[in-house]
Amino acid sequence: MRVLVVEDEQYMARVLELGLRREAIAVDVVHDGTTALERVTVYDYDAVVLDRDLPGVHGDEVCRRIVEMGAGCRVLMLTAAGRLGDKVEGLGLGADDYLAKPFDFPELVARLRALYRRSPMAHSPVLTFADLTFDTHRRRVARGGAEIRLTPKERSVLELLMRADGGVLSAEYLLDKAWDAHADPLTNAVRLVVHTLRKKLGEPQLVHTAISAGYYLGAK
Repeated sequence: MRVLVVEDEQYMARVLELGLRREAIAVDVVHDGTTALERVTVYDYDAVVLDRDLPGVHGDEVCRRIVEMGAGCRVLMLTAAGRLGDKVEGLGLGADDYLAKPFDFPELVARLRALYRRSPMAHSPVLTFADLTFDTHRRRVARGGAEIRLTPKERSVLELLMRADGGVLSAEYLLDKAWDAHADPLTNAVRLVVHTLRKKLGEPQLVHTAISAGYYLGAK
């Protein structure tokens, strides 16, 4: 999952960024509505965590424009107000979910994952391929019943490959979805993560390379 956090409070933005990355979610952070709208037109986000009370372009207007442009990403709106009327207003603008501050971080993560599962490309929370299973809710990967410990980035890449169901994903696509906007497009990070992922998943090999095209899952 790749998420854009739009929060003008620097401390809160940093807390959200670090917390979501620990959950193997790729995160970009901006602090105003204008930049948020620019990012949504450039990157393919799965969700936007949007503070409602933004300076300049208000969060309500950002939400309305995201919906109008048909970006396809889900919007989870944050606000310091918890009144029912505010929630109704936010949802009426097209937000997919609404969370009042202060909130428990695990609830935010759970709501984001629920929004992701509701997307058109979503699959079951438990992904399977051959003898490999990935419980995306508990973040547990197992092969032949034996649990495999993966890094957050390895889990992100594996989840994308499993959701592709044998389809070839380019290195550029994996970089765009599993890393953030600061990733160097010329980096070999994808190749290195795929290499370690192959080793951890063991034999027979499941992650294959389509020459000059990308990577895919295949059982031999």
